[in-house]
Amino acid sequence: MDSLQAGDPRYLKRRVKGCTLEVHPTERALVVQYEVEATVLGELGNPMIGERKECQKIIRLKSLNAHTDTSSLARKVVDECRLIHSSKLHEVEQLLFYLQNRKQSNDIQENTCIPSGDFTPYTGVELDEVACINSIDEYVDLLYEDIQEKIRGATLIFQLARNPDNLEELTQKEVTFGALARVLREDWKQSVELATTIISVFFCFSSFSQFHGLVSNFKIGALCMNIIEHELKRYDLWQEELQKKKNAYEEFPENPNLKKEHEKSFRKYQSLLTKQEQLLRVALCLLLNLAEDTRTELKMRNKNIVHTLVKILDREDEELLLVVVSFLKKLSIFLENKNDMAETLAVEKLARLVPCDHQELLSTNLRLLLNLSFDTTLRSQMVQAGLLPKVSSLLADEAQRQLSMCILYHISMDDRFKSMFADTDCIPQLMKMVFDCGEETMDVELVSLCINLAANKSNTKLICEGNGLKMLMKRAVKLKDVLVMKMIRNLSQHNGHTKSLFLDHVGDLAAQISEEEPEEFVIECLGTLANLTITDLDWALVLKEYNLVPYLNDRLKPGSAEDDLILEVVIMIGTVSMDDSCAAMLAKSGLVPALIELLNARQEDDEFVCQIVYVFYQMVFHKATRDVIVKDTLAPAYLIDLMHDNNAEIRKVCNNTLDIIADFDEEWGKKIQNEKFRWYNCRWLEMVENRPLEEAREPFLYGEDGESFIGDRDFLERPDLFYSGAAEEEIDGIISADGAFSPEFYTGFQDGELGPTGYMSSLSEQFVPVDRPLSAYGFHPGEEFFYNYNTAPRVHFSETTSGDNAPTTTSAVVCSRLGRSRI
Repeated sequence: MDSLQAGDPRYLKRRVKGCTLEVHPTERALVVQYEVEATVLGELGNPMIGERKECQKIIRLKSLNAHTDTSSLARKVVDECRLIHSSKLHEVEQLLFYLQNRKQSNDIQENTCIPSGDFTPYTGVELDEVACINSIDEYVDLLYEDIQEKIRGATLIFQLARNPDNLEELTQKEVTFGALARVLREDWKQSVELATTIISVFFCFSSFSQFHGLVSNFKIGALCMNIIEHELKRYDLWQEELQKKKNAYEEFPENPNLKKEHEKSFRKYQSLLTKQEQLLRVALCLLLNLAEDTRTELKMRNKNIVHTLVKILDREDEELLLVVVSFLKKLSIFLENKNDMAETLAVEKLARLVPCDHQELLSTNLRLLLNLSFDTTLRSQMVQAGLLPKVSSLLADEAQRQLSMCILYHISMDDRFKSMFADTDCIPQLMKMVFDCGEETMDVELVSLCINLAANKSNTKLICEGNGLKMLMKRAVKLKDVLVMKMIRNLSQHNGHTKSLFLDHVGDLAAQISEEEPEEFVIECLGTLANLTITDLDWALVLKEYNLVPYLNDRLKPGSAEDDLILEVVIMIGTVSMDDSCAAMLAKSGLVPALIELLNARQEDDEFVCQIVYVFYQMVFHKATRDVIVKDTLAPAYLIDLMHDNNAEIRKVCNNTLDIIADFDEEWGKKIQNEKFRWYNCRWLEMVENRPLEEAREPFLYGEDGESFIGDRDFLERPDLFYSGAAEEEIDGIISADGAFSPEFYTGFQDGELGPTGYMSSLSEQFVPVDRPLSAYGFHPGEEFFYNYNTAPRVHFSETTSGDNAPTTTSAVVCSRLGRSRI
């Protein structure tokens, strides 16, 4: 090198000025802001060039926690950082104390991007050499050499990229990214270490959203998808080859060479697997960060990212599984991805990871299962995979308790699975948690799960074991806890021993029914009492002692309270009406007219109509109330109107109530039979009229030209279909001249008076009314109360005809009563 001339600069003077200290906004770190003044001196020491630059240094305090001695740590920071003057020791100590007590942001919410500092570099590419940002050009030059030099250059660049302070400066070197992307695209198959290291560099940039465009510009995401797909195929080949050698060794165990070859292949397989899983992990971390943009995520889905991730769930490496499960959790919020997980049976593989020792993996897995548990099909897969007892056992782990309860709550929503909880330790743990709450407010998830489980009879026995019911009643009454009372209400609906346990609490429940108590709480108390259909319970005494009759009467008035409360009052009346003395007491208080008025006001509400009709059904069993209903009110007329209602439950209760009335009142019995006859005749004629000609097997229904004998006339306008005493000519007292059955025939059939006239006489012996339903909740569509002539035809026709085109009758009773559509 030529000697410097006299005017050339020969010295560089560097000076640090203006050092200030701040805390890092998100991390446990101190930020040192300072200014560097650099001056180039000439040969004689005179300044020639001067420049100032603002810089910062981040001091990360990984050892800082709640038990750290901030005074000692402050002295250590000042001693090791030459930028901080010893006079700032007190200031450093104050900042450390602030950081020690500050709630970290990652404690509050999860971070979508994985910080680059948390990534553990691949051990195979660690170097003793320390990278320098000023030598970046030299490291890029190494990427044009052989494989080993490329690995060395990529590793040094990775060291720089791991420091977030260097990322901004590295982005200004566009040639660096181009060289890294080119080497990765061309040489990733030749060296796993090289591919892992280069992807690690791009991963560091992907941890920050502002660099996502830079990473996507070089199509690193698509390249990573191809690499992952290729590696999974390689893994399948390794497995197949290893299995072949294992089979050969098992077939000839006496051959030592085969054993050694198998052991050697297994060691090689483990070494390759470790490197491959590190590559898969960093590639998936990069894709997870890029998936922050939903458009990029959609591109990944189009390349079957879900199927790829589910396939990796078979691996054993917990760090890799953590990334895979985190990725699936993010994808699961979209319907299409959730459906893909259902198709690939992801739940079965996730169930293998519950429970596990890796707490972060376990928590992330539970969050994914919670997202999937909103789907009915996936909930079924969870139960089939045996997750119910596994998740129940996690209730003892306070860290996972909240997530476990949420998953169990979703499973308990399905009636098919409620009984399975009785075979786990879930209910005892839940009850312990309830009692441990004392008088504090219970978590919504806890009480909601208990409410669902209380709806099953098997679970009820476990809940009420010991003093369970007594403790629940004590808490509900003392704290006016509506949700606990709702749980008690579910417990009260089961027949058997459980209901007898409520005998000791009837007084406590009845005492809550007043205007002073919260309405929601009163609704649950009324519902619980309405479920207590116990023969040993003296309802008349309860009504008198707690003066409930005036309250029930007042609440029957439309608009006197919320509809939910009025409905519970009606249900309560239906329950107490089973008692003779109670029914008489309520009838004398003017309750029946109030019910009819309420029926008029709520005629479009099926639930109200069904429950009011059920009250009539209970009251007609007793002579005193039956006479009041039949002779002093228009209730039978309303029941005739509702006989052919759209709602199957209303039809069922209404028809059985009318059957009882017909048995005891001849006049109303005649009207009911005529109406039923008119209805069935009309429906039968409509069926015949609408029957296609080609399906008609009977030649007598239509003329030779296919035209119906009825023509275009209205069915009900044909006088020959009705009976007028003078015009009728009965054949053997049963069938008239035109072949139609008369209402008298039905009367004889129901009363068993047909004698030996045919096969129908034997059916009258089978007419035995079953036990009346105990409560309105006892109705089931598949049950029949009375097996008589009018049930089967009603089910056959009324269930298959509905809508605007359904026929209606012109009965005067129907037209003058309720405005409900009956078909």
